[in-house]
Amino acid sequence: MKADIHPKYHFINIKMTDGSEYQTRSTWGKEGDTMSLDIDPTSHPAWTGGSAKLMDTGGRVSKFKNKYAGLGF
Repeated sequence: MKADIHPKYHFINIKMTDGSEYQTRSTWGKEGDTMSLDIDPTSHPAWTGGSAKLMDTGGRVSKFKNKYAGLGF
């Protein structure tokens, strides 16, 4: 196997949508970086049985509604 071709595998912090954090190992970012999640198992309807609602903060749904506001959608 070739040397030095694999990405660095280090500890990062994951920040969930409810504010809780945990530490895991990943190739994402640098050692000690924090990844903030927009959707996670505590907030996504697929994992909550549909009881949680997604918050669209200026995303695709808002863009669609603004674009087609006069057409009755």
